Amino acid sequence: MKELLTNLRLAAGTAREHLADDPALLALQVSRRMPSRLVRTLAKAATKAAGPGSSNGPVLLAGLMAGEDQDVVRRLEAALTHGTPSAAHSRAMADVALVANRPDLADSFLRHSAGARHHRAAQARRFWYDGDVSAAVGILDGAASGAERRQRNRLAAELRLLEGWTPTLAPVPYEPRQRRVLHVLTNSLPHTASGYAQRSHSVLLAQKDAGWDTMAVTRVGYPVQVGKLAARHRDVVDGIAYQRLLPARLAPTVDGRLQQQAEALLELALEFRPAVLHTTTHYVNALVTRAVAEALGIPWVYEVRGQLADTWASTRGPEAKNSQRYRLFQEREAEAMRSADLVVTLGAAMKENIVSAGVPGEKVLVAPNAVGGDFLAEPRPAAEARSQLGLDPGALYIGTVSSLVAYEGLDDLVSAFALLAPQHPRLKLLIVGDGVALPALREQVRAAGLEHRAVFTGRVPRHQAHQYHQALDVFVVPRKDLSVARDVTPLKPVEAMACARPVVASRLPALGEIVEDGVTGFLVSPEHPHGLAARIAELLASKELRKAFGEAGRKAVLETRTWQANARALASAYANLMEALR
Repeated sequence: MKELLTNLRLAAGTAREHLADDPALLALQVSRRMPSRLVRTLAKAATKAAGPGSSNGPVLLAGLMAGEDQDVVRRLEAALTHGTPSAAHSRAMADVALVANRPDLADSFLRHSAGARHHRAAQARRFWYDGDVSAAVGILDGAASGAERRQRNRLAAELRLLEGWTPTLAPVPYEPRQRRVLHVLTNSLPHTASGYAQRSHSVLLAQKDAGWDTMAVTRVGYPVQVGKLAARHRDVVDGIAYQRLLPARLAPTVDGRLQQQAEALLELALEFRPAVLHTTTHYVNALVTRAVAEALGIPWVYEVRGQLADTWASTRGPEAKNSQRYRLFQEREAEAMRSADLVVTLGAAMKENIVSAGVPGEKVLVAPNAVGGDFLAEPRPAAEARSQLGLDPGALYIGTVSSLVAYEGLDDLVSAFALLAPQHPRLKLLIVGDGVALPALREQVRAAGLEHRAVFTGRVPRHQAHQYHQALDVFVVPRKDLSVARDVTPLKPVEAMACARPVVASRLPALGEIVEDGVTGFLVSPEHPHGLAARIAELLASKELRKAFGEAGRKAVLETRTWQANARALASAYANLMEALR
């Protein structure tokens, strides 16, 4: 009961903060924590009841929740064309336009919202969207309302962090215990089932199996801040302990929270007594971990799994890379990598980027995404896997298991499926996973008249993930041609290859490290649905080719990409770090 009360206080504070900072975004985030089918049904009913001419804020948000993005844009444009909205209405629609990634429309509404309550707060969100952090802070200077003053303080703290702030801890007497490692994570199982969480768990399991004492701790406020109100303050999954840092009250700004996290992490480390600290992107994890490692006098490892600045920029357009936020974010990442005792990353393309940021190549260890557990077992035939999952065993299935975000390019997969469907009456689409792109993908399938031939599972239990890989005849990775996709090697195609499934993927450097064109699958031009459909059709036409690619892929993964091999490489690297400190 005490834990629940603490969680509720923490959740209430988080909700108040987000309601003041970005109410439109908060509404969408809350909807994504609810059952997707229920949200979609209610949202569609709301937009239909309101009529095609309504541009009220709740109606527009309901449209986004239902995946009717084009209709939302139409309503916004109509509101500008058919008269001048009131200042208050314009401010609300500016916020919706930003959430819909239409900053041009947001600008039009902001021109009509002067004098509206919280007008400056909306302007700050607009600057923040573009990555102009100083302008976002500056527009709120001298704010009259308490909410806007608090918003300014939070944004000013974000700017301090980007410009070099770091937590501080005094050195403490310390004696580590050998072969003991503490991982500092952003999120984890059982509350988050992303590729990030799966990789973390697999690394921890492999290290445990190799004789290391392991523990993981997640960022301060997680998982309550993502809606898990009944979360326990410690979880044990497959024998791996995940410690939560859940104070009853979080500091009001990001720098205060990171100082809170550093102090709590130090206290935990003094109890667990690790010989090494191991954290992951992005740089805020590195700042906290470095401060604790320096206080204890032990080495720390920074695992670069992604490029969050590029992930952010991928939703903004090419001009985002010239923004203040992008530049400062990249500088902080580079500084974190250079200060770590060891940098771990996923592939050759990512290592090249890390070295170009000034990190010596000998200080970078490549530990690729890999497989273990159920993925090592001999895969079952697709029809058998489909029967166990309640799917049509006699159909042909193409699809993916993925986080459903824009840069994954799943709209191109749906377009390719629409091209293939008329010539392949047994063909079905299977998309496993959840994310912000799910409503729009469902709407795209509906608009193509293919709802009866598409399956969207949403999130699935972790123990069933390999079954969904095996249920597919062709696994598709149609990532967009963006920096985040060119450089970051994903986990799911590796798991698909372990399941002996051929992979059709975008021809990008990171995916070329996984898929050998013409041997384990096909590489195709990104953002080209016709080319994607042609290669998928080639595989659908030949069971023998699917089998040959699948067998070659499984052999390659088992030889080069297992968590056990990664654990051995990490253990050796840890030993070298500890020896260097003696």
